Amino acid sequence: MKNISVRVALSGAISIFVLIIVAISSVGFFAFTRSTNTTEFIHNSDSRVILINDIYKDSARTRAGFALVYASLLKEGKTEAWVFKNIQTTHERMLVNLRRFETLPVMDSRDEEIKNELVTSAGALNTLLDKAEQLLKAGDVQGYYDVNVQQIDKAGGRFSAALEKYQKSTNEIVNNLVDEQQKQYRQLLWVMFVGLLLALLISVAVLYVLRNVILRPLNYAIEHLDTVAKGDLTTNIQMAGNNEIGKLLNAIRGMQESLRNLVAQVRNGVDEIHVGSREIAAGNLDLSSRTEEQASSLEETAASMEQLASIVKQNADNAYQANLLALKASEIAESGGKAVSEVVQTMDEIATSSSKIADIVSMIDSISFQTNILALNAAVEAARAGEQGKGFAVVASEVRTLAQRSASAAKEIKDLIQNSTDRVNAGTEQVGRAGAAMLEIVTSVKHVTDTVAEISHASREQASGIDQVNLAVSQMDGVTQQNASLVEQAAAAANSLELQASALAEAISTFRVNHDTTSRSSGRLTVA
Repeated sequence: MKNISVRVALSGAISIFVLIIVAISSVGFFAFTRSTNTTEFIHNSDSRVILINDIYKDSARTRAGFALVYASLLKEGKTEAWVFKNIQTTHERMLVNLRRFETLPVMDSRDEEIKNELVTSAGALNTLLDKAEQLLKAGDVQGYYDVNVQQIDKAGGRFSAALEKYQKSTNEIVNNLVDEQQKQYRQLLWVMFVGLLLALLISVAVLYVLRNVILRPLNYAIEHLDTVAKGDLTTNIQMAGNNEIGKLLNAIRGMQESLRNLVAQVRNGVDEIHVGSREIAAGNLDLSSRTEEQASSLEETAASMEQLASIVKQNADNAYQANLLALKASEIAESGGKAVSEVVQTMDEIATSSSKIADIVSMIDSISFQTNILALNAAVEAARAGEQGKGFAVVASEVRTLAQRSASAAKEIKDLIQNSTDRVNAGTEQVGRAGAAMLEIVTSVKHVTDTVAEISHASREQASGIDQVNLAVSQMDGVTQQNASLVEQAAAAANSLELQASALAEAISTFRVNHDTTSRSSGRLTVA
């Protein structure tokens, strides 16, 4: 029965109920038709009886009217016109009803025979009444009396007997029809009872089939779905079948298995999220502390770099000033070198002149004058040389003094020329050594100037590099501060994730699954 299709079951049940309804409706329609026909027949019978009774009554009234006219004629020899008028109206109504009666259908052959007999007797009576009316209108009292006594009374008796026979026959037919109707009614009751009993049995059978095919499996599915809705995924569907309900139960079984695996996977995932969120939170806390330490170190580094940049800038400024001083000293040394070269040349000339003093005594005044001029020039150059030219200034002063003395004491020059020549030679040697030293000084000063220039350039580049490093450190400090803020946000997000995982675990804990399903799901998650 589990394999019976729901469509087949419902179609069969509906078809059976339709057949039952059609059968009951057919029986009811048949009974209604018979009852309608019987009712119509009885109504027609009653109408015929009433109509024939009216004919009989009108004939009796006509005869009574004729008797009244007859009595009036015997007593008074005349009668009133309205009396004949009333008799004529009654008689005409009798004729009309008689024609109507003749047109009515008969119920059977016996009824037709009795009806014809009744119509014949009524027609004969009507003919005699017409004859009696003519006699009374003519005033033939005796003729009326003879017709009435000899013919009308007999015709009236035959009409009454035929009417009584017709009424009896009609009553028998109606009674038989009523008996037949009651018999059919009882049969119909039995048919209805049997039909209702059969319909009840069929309904019980259909209900049993529908209950086992549809209702019972659906109730089982509803109860199972209620169990699943409460979170119990451990129960399994036991019913099976190949019909629509069986397919539904198989689909529910597949859904439950998928939901069971999904819940197990979610539960395992929630556990992993718990562990991961805790590890993330711990790592974020550690990273936050390290980031804060790094931020503090970067702040100290930035402060140190700013101080170092200030020192390097000061060194660059000092190197620049030293470079300026070195350039100035180089210029002064070059000037001193030129002066020494000139002094060396002058001393050479003095030496030459001293060697010729003995021969050129006459020219002492001129030489003294020239020597005085050279001494003045040397003094000027010595003054230009500054501190390093003080020795040259002294020599120039001495030369000038000697020149003056040579001018005033030309006579003594001859005695002193030899000594002067020796001193000039010694001065020449000293001046030569001073010139060589001055050249070395100039060279050294140039080297110092170049070195100081390189130091100044390197200091400027170092200051620029330190500025860039300081900017980079400042940027790193800002990034570190941002990282610290992001780490704090990540820590808060990890805490929120852990809270959500806890809420999800609490929500998923309402579902109960088998232990082996959880193990299989865990294995699949591990492999994935």
